[in-house]
Amino acid sequence: MSAWEAVEAAIDAGDHRLVAARVLELDDEGRRQVAAALPGHLPVARSRAEARAEERRLRRERKAEQAWQEHRLAASKKGRELGDHDRWQWEFKQGWYWDPVRGEDNGWIHAMRVAGAGALGGPAAVVSWLNRRDFRLWRSRVDLVPVLERVLAARPHEWQSDFAVRAARRLRGARGPARAGDAAPLALAMLRRTGATPPEHDPLVVAWVTEPGAAERLHDDPLLDHLLPRLFEAEGVGRALRDERADRPDEGNLLTALRRLAGSGRVSRDLLLDGCVRRFLRGGAAPDLRFFVRLHELLEPAPDEVAGRARDYLRLLPAAPGPVAETALRRLRGIGPLDPADSVEAVQSLLVRAERKLVTAGLTWLDRLAKETPGDLDELAPALAYAFACESADVQGRAVRLAVKHARRFTPAGAKAVRDTIGMLPQDLRETLASVYGGAEPGDAPWEAEAYDGFEPAPLPVPVATRPLPAPVTRAEQLSDTSWHGEADRWERWLAGFVRLCATDPAGLREALARLLREPAHLHGRRTWSHPSQWAEAMAREAVAPGAEPPAGEGGPRAVPSLPEAPAASWERPVPVHPRMPGADRISTPHLLLLSRWAEAYVALRAGALPPYLLAEPTSGTGHLDPAVLVERLAGYERAGAEPMPADLQQALLRLPRDVPAEVAAAAAALPSAAGQAAARWMAGGRPRPVSGVRWADGSGDAPDGGRHGGGPHADAGNGAVPAISAEPTGLGLVDALFSDPGPRRWDEHGCCASMWPGLLPSDRETVALHLVPHLGDQWGSGNVAPDDAQALLRCEGPAGDGVALVLASFLGRRAWDGDLAPGTKLLLDLAARGGLPAERVGAQLAAQLRRSWQKLGPVLASLEGAALNGAHREVWEVLTGFLPGYLPGPGERPHSGHTQALAFALRAARWAGARGTLPCVSEPAARKASSNYVREARRLHAYLS
Repeated sequence: MSAWEAVEAAIDAGDHRLVAARVLELDDEGRRQVAAALPGHLPVARSRAEARAEERRLRRERKAEQAWQEHRLAASKKGRELGDHDRWQWEFKQGWYWDPVRGEDNGWIHAMRVAGAGALGGPAAVVSWLNRRDFRLWRSRVDLVPVLERVLAARPHEWQSDFAVRAARRLRGARGPARAGDAAPLALAMLRRTGATPPEHDPLVVAWVTEPGAAERLHDDPLLDHLLPRLFEAEGVGRALRDERADRPDEGNLLTALRRLAGSGRVSRDLLLDGCVRRFLRGGAAPDLRFFVRLHELLEPAPDEVAGRARDYLRLLPAAPGPVAETALRRLRGIGPLDPADSVEAVQSLLVRAERKLVTAGLTWLDRLAKETPGDLDELAPALAYAFACESADVQGRAVRLAVKHARRFTPAGAKAVRDTIGMLPQDLRETLASVYGGAEPGDAPWEAEAYDGFEPAPLPVPVATRPLPAPVTRAEQLSDTSWHGEADRWERWLAGFVRLCATDPAGLREALARLLREPAHLHGRRTWSHPSQWAEAMAREAVAPGAEPPAGEGGPRAVPSLPEAPAASWERPVPVHPRMPGADRISTPHLLLLSRWAEAYVALRAGALPPYLLAEPTSGTGHLDPAVLVERLAGYERAGAEPMPADLQQALLRLPRDVPAEVAAAAAALPSAAGQAAARWMAGGRPRPVSGVRWADGSGDAPDGGRHGGGPHADAGNGAVPAISAEPTGLGLVDALFSDPGPRRWDEHGCCASMWPGLLPSDRETVALHLVPHLGDQWGSGNVAPDDAQALLRCEGPAGDGVALVLASFLGRRAWDGDLAPGTKLLLDLAARGGLPAERVGAQLAAQLRRSWQKLGPVLASLEGAALNGAHREVWEVLTGFLPGYLPGPGERPHSGHTQALAFALRAARWAGARGTLPCVSEPAARKASSNYVREARRLHAYLS
């Protein structure tokens, strides 16, 4: 066997240790033979490895298929048929998706690298071979460095030194495991082995300090003296060490190790301190300097060490990142009085900072400097202007007090410099400073001197048009398939068309549906049918093959939902529900109404008792039903001797507009049937007049009193709001259920088909809104209500109360995407344009949500600003008059930055709307003597309103 054949066999076996043993046995001729053959063997080795992997994969698939067939056969014997979804779940549980051989067939790569390291000639060739793109792995479980180091150790010392330097220079910045590999550990190991001088290469330093166990070996590391000075110069070191903590000495971190080395004399303190200060002066992002700040503080520089570097520390005060500037300031304070010129420079540097803490320190230093030094303070006058411009009201107030306290220390030129900056102060501080320095008339209103934000009132946009109602289905070919995709009104049109065609063209209907039906993907094995698409498929199958209802799923049908009792006469009998109806604990009441109509139609179809058409088929895209059309339909029922279906008639009544012409009501009263008389009573004022409200889980908010259904305790909704509805009973089961307290959200199906709800009660948008409240979203922001659903709600009729306000408020907290208006902005604009916006209630619900839910203030203010800029500026101010009393801190509460932000926005909105009239929630903090940002903004708003 030739030298190459022996190495080739070891490579194909994927055994890198065997390859190392083979190449170490080679003579010069054998190495040349292997080196010549290696490049051409790359595609061969890869294809052989892929063939072995493919063979293992096929064996695994055959084994998985056999196991699945055995599992499926066992389930079939128990009477359960398994589908594709069951297979996916089974395979996932059995672990077939987690391939144990994936990523393990990389032995050929390790073997090829070891072979090249031992056989190729020059150091440059070996470095290039080991770093070939073909050998890059995302991750490797094999530590190849000891084997490679053993192979390379057989080379001459000069060769190894050259290799070590070249390998170190080849290192690049880390970009993840695929880029890192073992190049850095191998280069460091060879540098230590050979004693070669490391090159000045930044990635080498990063690799050295991030090497596992670097801190433990630091004292005896031969690379320490070479690479430690570069620690403070190399790019990427600070980023790599930003998470090092000095308070974890047991973790062997680099900070503790360097302090110990400095304490033992192994490393010079001056080297470390000079390195830190030099790194600070170079600048950079605060996170990238965090390691050096911690090292500097851990070394605790003595006063004499600081004094020798005082000029450098002074240079850090004006522009270094905050933590660095704080470190420099702390050290300068500890060395005693500075030269007066240096003190002035330090004060000026601190007062130009943006950080409140540093500006406050500068003001303290200025006060001390003024007491300790004679002469004028003119050179500090320009620096005071920066303190006046600080965003902190406390800093501004302190700066004004110091300016007043030391007013006599300024010459006329210095006083003029202070006076020229007076315009940057709020009104109260401006007047205080002007009373000493002059330059402003007391009583000048701040809003008169400030820009009006460039605001130009705009007209409200035209309300969103209602989508026209599609033409009714009159031909069997118009019925589409029974997939669940489609508009909210699609299923209403499908049901009405199906019922109509059953009476006018049953043969054509059967023929059209037979072509559409496929395997019962929606029905097969399901215990309940919770979507209209499933009832539509069942009705289609019943029409094509009567009596063949699909079998129920595991557990059989569930208990049917219960409704308030109703008289058993005529059409007022209880709704004929079906065992496939979901249980009452799984569906909302509007969903119950929706499914009840499908269930009763399905039951009537199987009994051969379908009416000629539906009474509740809408005549408007909003879901409304023309009262005259309903009277005509009821008269047609009487002529045909048809019996109205209970849910269908109740739905028809709910779709009537609030105002019915007197002649139409009279025509309904002339109908002799019980259904006609019920419609007449409804049109004559029998519609429920609910009392409703929203309370929150902590007991706040309004809830209705009285009535049969109101006030019943139940678990609060996922978002913390508890809707309540109270109304006098009508005797109509579904109607009374709708005008009673909505239940909490307990199941995903409980909010199913929410997009269809506004079309069920198009004249009672407040009731629809209250039923939507439990589905608006929990603390994580998930919910069933989409912006289009809310838009459909706003197109409904009826008064808008807390329910509509809460639905709108929940969308005002959502951000805009792709430069478009935020969804809450669009909804507010549309409702404002239609009229009837409950603005103050919207504000109150916004405040409640911000206090109790996941919503944040920033998106809310952005949505309100967008609405104001697009024409609803007066409405936005009305929203804020309801928002501020509930959002601003009450007794015993501390204000935070959000409260200040809300007041600042309220001032802008008040200007836009030209608002006047004080608000008690603003007047109270405006009267306080404090000088916080919160009190400052309250004063500005109160001054404008009054």
